[in-house]
Amino acid sequence: MTEANKDAVDAIIDQWAAVRPDLETAPMAVFGRIYRIARAMGDAMEKAYARYGISRGEFDVVGTLRRSGAPYTLSPRQLSATLMLTTGGMTGRLDKLEKAGLLCRKPDPHDRRGLQVTITDRGLALVDEAVAAGLEVQRAALTGLGDEDVTVLTGLLRKLMSGVPTA
Repeated sequence: MTEANKDAVDAIIDQWAAVRPDLETAPMAVFGRIYRIARAMGDAMEKAYARYGISRGEFDVVGTLRRSGAPYTLSPRQLSATLMLTTGGMTGRLDKLEKAGLLCRKPDPHDRRGLQVTITDRGLALVDEAVAAGLEVQRAALTGLGDEDVTVLTGLLRKLMSGVPTA
């Protein structure tokens, strides 16, 4: 690898090699890049969704309702479990999205104590536009890779994810 091809993670690896040549830093090379990519893409996705007046977390809520299929209704508990959020965190997001007219909450007809959350027509239209904008940002980030590279990378990341401990 030439100096021109090195990135910030390579510099970190080189620094560790200089002071601790006994360390095997291959995991750091992988996860350092994953962390940096995740952060940069998170910021880029936040900007893409901001054009629609929602945050990434709010997109996740309306997106989860949208991809659940008609009638686009889930309980707050189902949403919390899918998005790995506390009920308090979910309540805050639901409050904001309901106030914006993107979803509504109503009593669950099958459980007197429960609620159902349903995406509104306005929310449905918004999430359909926002998901396309988000995918365009992601597609642009992959322009340096060919179709085969993307397929290989997807498989490798799936394999890596299967070995990562979950909370």
